[in-house]
Amino acid sequence: MSLITDNILSWVTFVPLLGALALWTVVRKDNLARIFALAVALIDFVLSLHLWFHYDAAGGSDMFVEKVAWLWNGQVSYHLGMDGISLVLAILTTFLGPIVILSTWKAVTDRVSMFLGFVLFLQAAMLGTFFARDMLLFYVFWEAMLIPMYFIIGIWGGQRRIYAAVKFFIFTMVGSVFMLVGILFLFFQAGSMGLTEFLNLHLDVTTQRWLFAAFFLAFAIKVPLFPLHTWLPDAHVEAPTAGSVILAGVLLKMGTYGMLRFAMPLFPEGVAYFAPAISILAVIGIIYGALVALVQPDVKKLVAYSSVSHLGFVVLGLFSLSPMGIAGGVFQMLAHGLGTGALFLLVGIIYERRHTREISDFGGLAHQMPVFAVFFMIATLASIGLPGMAGFIGEFMILFGTFGSETLAHGKLMAILAATGVVLGAIYMLWMYQRVFLGKLNNEKNKNLPDMSLREIIVLAPIVVFIFWLGVRPGLILDRIEASIEKVIAPLVQIHEPHGAESNNHHALLEGEDSSAVFVIHDTENK
Repeated sequence: MSLITDNILSWVTFVPLLGALALWTVVRKDNLARIFALAVALIDFVLSLHLWFHYDAAGGSDMFVEKVAWLWNGQVSYHLGMDGISLVLAILTTFLGPIVILSTWKAVTDRVSMFLGFVLFLQAAMLGTFFARDMLLFYVFWEAMLIPMYFIIGIWGGQRRIYAAVKFFIFTMVGSVFMLVGILFLFFQAGSMGLTEFLNLHLDVTTQRWLFAAFFLAFAIKVPLFPLHTWLPDAHVEAPTAGSVILAGVLLKMGTYGMLRFAMPLFPEGVAYFAPAISILAVIGIIYGALVALVQPDVKKLVAYSSVSHLGFVVLGLFSLSPMGIAGGVFQMLAHGLGTGALFLLVGIIYERRHTREISDFGGLAHQMPVFAVFFMIATLASIGLPGMAGFIGEFMILFGTFGSETLAHGKLMAILAATGVVLGAIYMLWMYQRVFLGKLNNEKNKNLPDMSLREIIVLAPIVVFIFWLGVRPGLILDRIEASIEKVIAPLVQIHEPHGAESNNHHALLEGEDSSAVFVIHDTENK
């Protein structure tokens, strides 16, 4: 057991990759490939639970650290580590892995072993991105994610799959090139690719602003933040259901994770300079995504544009620069992964039966598929942030943190405008539900549709459980991320409150002294 526990991050990261290699070379029969891939994903989830139960959240520092010299006399290292932020996103990734594979049981019938191999390869790359603490290693994992998603969309996607896959690849690659230039510049300054060495650099204000812009562009495209979002609806609509769930559930979070993990602590002067503009873009994205979703005739495209709106909330929370807003942003990453992942799974279920996603082709579906209608209603309410569900906690904390932010210019106005996105979200989601499920069952093609099977219920049930569980017990997540957030945003302290007394006050804020914002984070579970 010590061989596993001493290198647990490597095991969690590379078990899916080993499974992918086996699927591409040895396990080629369809049914055997499905069972094998599901087993690998379940094993990876069980391994990741070791991280959850043995993580000490009090210090907020990296645990389970693995560091081995790799290139150039140790200037580049194989360096993995995990704090609370990485933990919750890694658990989300391994939790969705078996669910995604089980959802493909009947949906994917062509080159099954190859498809499942790409799914596991993508899971390994995403986990490596969350754990990497060497910047070159991070970049390798970051770019590796492009390969399987490109093929998942390009081979198993819809009619315009090649266009969507190429657009996704080009958008992400262009942004990554700018980040690579920034990483190389920092490497020649620090003499090492280690994140710690990068954080210890003392860069002038102008340099920080330019480097922040380079890193932020790469991460903003991945989110995607308005107006860099145009690749996302195409990718979602053309991707198979499994691809859409991975994309919405985890892959989009890579952008917001990168902002919080790298761009913000590395370049605090850049954050101070660009935060107001980024917050404006986030609010525009929230409202724009909601308005465009409101007029979509395709259910899947509507959910895709809802992701643009919801991820705008996450970015707004991060750049509110308040502990409450940032914690809400991280929580919303998790809540969005569950709620929107469930919506894409449900859209995939009805598409398998009817081979259409047009809202006008449905109506009165609750009469024919009552169990499906219940699950869809739960996912709909989770998406609009109904109290008692995970989405409400994240959005409330983001709006509360933004409204009370002392460092973000016009924070109150930003919060008020962003709140209109919550209202619009309720309108477009409930209107869609009314047109699809309520009223009379007039379309003859819908009168013989089978309700959800046991397998489909098993796929959705765990997500529904956690949507409610995190909605009533958010401390399960907040307790693990609070100290890590404080540690990550510590470099921002000197920028926003440089003088002695003010700096002490800010440290008091981070520690929770006389601070209603952090007090709410501490006390959310009790409330």
